Amino acid sequence: MNYLDQALLDRLSAAAKDAPRQRKNHNLHPTDDFCCHRLLNAVEPDTYIRPHRHADPNKDESMVMVRGRMGVVAFDDDGRVQETRIIAAGGETFAVDIPHGRYHTAISLEPGTVFFEAKAGPYRPLTADELAPWAPEEGSPESVEYLARLKALFTP
Repeated sequence: MNYLDQALLDRLSAAAKDAPRQRKNHNLHPTDDFCCHRLLNAVEPDTYIRPHRHADPNKDESMVMVRGRMGVVAFDDDGRVQETRIIAAGGETFAVDIPHGRYHTAISLEPGTVFFEAKAGPYRPLTADELAPWAPEEGSPESVEYLARLKALFTP
């Protein structure tokens, strides 16, 4: 049995704050080759997750908020925003299920945000055709401005 508690969330969030990418995951699956990936993802407000899609028809992705708030953005193939939603632990909307083939990203809207993620394994890095060609690369100067524009979608 593997019990998940608040102390784990605190450690994971602290590790995300100290990480260069401002995020940290805690895998529950035993190996990257395992058939079902289950993990906690701690994401801080300055992390940039480049919009992407999963081409594999077995790679639908589910995210359930454990703590904090996150904005989810879905795009069309040309990078136009198709829908946005705030998902929040204990909120009206607390989870999202993203079908394969759909460009998407997630934006942390408050410090200490953690979500549970599940999708089919094995782990494979995103391919060039899965990364949104219209979105800046992670770590690029343009990604900071792009993230700010995405965050603005969730501010009144």
